[in-house]
Amino acid sequence: MSDDPYAGWPAGLREEMEANAWNPCVGSVLVSEDERVRVWHLHIPAGKRCPFHRHVLDYFWTCHSHGSARNYFEGGATREVAHFPGDTRHMTYGPGEYKLHAVENTGDTDLLFTTVEFKDSANAPLDVPGEARLKATA
Repeated sequence: MSDDPYAGWPAGLREEMEANAWNPCVGSVLVSEDERVRVWHLHIPAGKRCPFHRHVLDYFWTCHSHGSARNYFEGGATREVAHFPGDTRHMTYGPGEYKLHAVENTGDTDLLFTTVEFKDSANAPLDVPGEARLKATA
């Protein structure tokens, strides 16, 4: 029996987690931001996984589709989850607290989420790169 908490993870996943330890992109695209909130859309096609990302702000997410997912968490834990339209969770983080994880779509339908982060949380917002922001079209 291995003492490695990541022993059951797919090859290369721990290295991906370490490379993305400070990834602020909690969705596929940041669709709106003002002084109070950030609104993200997350699309995970069937059989795919979103990159590891760090949550530091209080937030909630709402799922818009039926499906199933596997969450991979820093420390090696995994959790299987069934999702449905309207499924919503609220998360709060104290000073210095965070969650580092990735979500794999283990079902046969695309998973669609909206995540709303509250910028007036106990932790400062992480800087979001320009490429993660929704681009205006002409």
